[in-house]
Amino acid sequence: MKRTIILGITVFIAVFLLLSLNVKLVLAQNNNYTIQSVDYQVQVLYSGNVVIKETITLSGQATSFVMGFPYRYSSYLLQGFALDQTGTLPMNRDVQLGNRSGFYGVEVTFPQGSPQVFTVIFIFSNTLLTANSVAYNLDFPAYPSFTADAALCRVNLILPTDASSVSIAKPDGDVNGTSFVKENLLAYTNAPATATFAVAAGEIQQMDVNSYNRVITVYPAGDIRVSDTYHITNDAPQVMTTLQLDLPSSASNVAATDEFSRTLTVTVLPGTDSVTSATFSLISSVNVGQPTTITLTYNLPNAPAQGTSFTFDLDLFPVANYYVDTASVQVVPPEGAHFVEPQLSSLDPSLSVTRALFQENLQTAKTGISYVDGTAPFTTNLQVAYDYNPLWLSFRPTLGVWTLAIVGSILIAVWRRPKAPTSKRAAVPRLSAGLSPDNVRAFSEAYEERRNITHELRLLQARAQKGKIPRNYFKSQRKNLETRLDALTKNINQLKDTFRHAGGKYSDLIRQLDSAENELAKARSKVRDAETRHRTGEMPIDEYKKALSDYQQQREKLDQQINGILLRLREEIH
Repeated sequence: MKRTIILGITVFIAVFLLLSLNVKLVLAQNNNYTIQSVDYQVQVLYSGNVVIKETITLSGQATSFVMGFPYRYSSYLLQGFALDQTGTLPMNRDVQLGNRSGFYGVEVTFPQGSPQVFTVIFIFSNTLLTANSVAYNLDFPAYPSFTADAALCRVNLILPTDASSVSIAKPDGDVNGTSFVKENLLAYTNAPATATFAVAAGEIQQMDVNSYNRVITVYPAGDIRVSDTYHITNDAPQVMTTLQLDLPSSASNVAATDEFSRTLTVTVLPGTDSVTSATFSLISSVNVGQPTTITLTYNLPNAPAQGTSFTFDLDLFPVANYYVDTASVQVVPPEGAHFVEPQLSSLDPSLSVTRALFQENLQTAKTGISYVDGTAPFTTNLQVAYDYNPLWLSFRPTLGVWTLAIVGSILIAVWRRPKAPTSKRAAVPRLSAGLSPDNVRAFSEAYEERRNITHELRLLQARAQKGKIPRNYFKSQRKNLETRLDALTKNINQLKDTFRHAGGKYSDLIRQLDSAENELAKARSKVRDAETRHRTGEMPIDEYKKALSDYQQQREKLDQQINGILLRLREEIH
């Protein structure tokens, strides 16, 4: 018995030592590399967001690479991803940096083998940037944090072109300028730094771009008109009086309106890249912490035609100098057109095509948009091709003529039909008067304004819950917004009744709109129920997150459906 026990213990120890040896060998194999150099780039965007881009050159072999930054910056992190020349690389976030504490780590794995050069990008919120009356202060990690020494680290701070009086305070010595070099960067470097610089007014506007919605309408002749709607919150310590937004450099006939549909003066800046910027002065300044809505409209080059086929390249998200929380794009071809490219069988999961009776719409949505999405391998360019027969131009007029002819024939037949002497004349309901373009325009503008006010109310409620605005201010603002909302809702309901009595396509569009609104209300009710059950502990966190994700997807789909209905109503004005 004792010999059996001793033998078992001996076997256990042997297996344990063998496994330990194997683990050490694997670790040694994984870490059989040296860091030759790292190009460390810190960029301040127009919105105040900070982008840190690290291009790392290795020698040796590695199946993964662990790196990070001081943990104090983790609460500001919005996005992180890695890439090499073959495409994106898998990244695990919030991992342990070696055996050290005080760091936020990420692990990049190399499925195709160890690359010689790869890049890691982090995007941080604009709260790392603070301002006083004369200068900006940027809090950032002076160097990256690795688990091994790096032979050379080149640091470059990218600021607006007219930045002046630049100085950087860091633990290993201050510098005056935007670049410096560190030789033999030690592993587990923890070096917070502060950069101080001055820029001209308007070069930086700290803001949150909460949402960015694009509607791209292609007309029968191939001309393209785009409407970009931004929902923005002022995060700067002073009121917002001017604004700069991005648009394709090929844009023409650029116009801008604010949330009250007032026209703004636009100045388009010259640019050589695919994306340029437009600046404009706001008619009403935006206070600190307040939201606003801006809409840009412009033309893009016509879609060239080859017979009945139209093809054009489209940059889905032409964003260069700020960070967008959520974005959506809707491509609306002429009525009767059929999408050829992209094909349904090869559609990206984020893309979808919806079909109505005579209309197809291409839709997509994305979270976390920045200038990085315009660079390979994240390029958001999309080739769109569709078939369109010009005979569709005469479809509705011909349909209207035939309808009038049929109705006229029926009325004549009824009028000429012999009448029974004892029958009473049936009462014929009076037809409703025809709708004018003013009715359609008033409904579309009122509906958009109501959606904007609803969005403002949600943002206001969120900021009040976080304690970012005084309670009295919250109550007064909420009362004003709710008063405007009630008035708009009453006006919208009256116009809906007018459309319903008009019959035809207007009645059908309102029916579709009511159906989408009812579905949206049901989805909101479900998510409120999920929030209540989660607070009371009846719903686990995983089910709660899934419910929120399902609601978000359903809301985006219904919002896009509503946008399509409103767009078809607007087309009736032209």
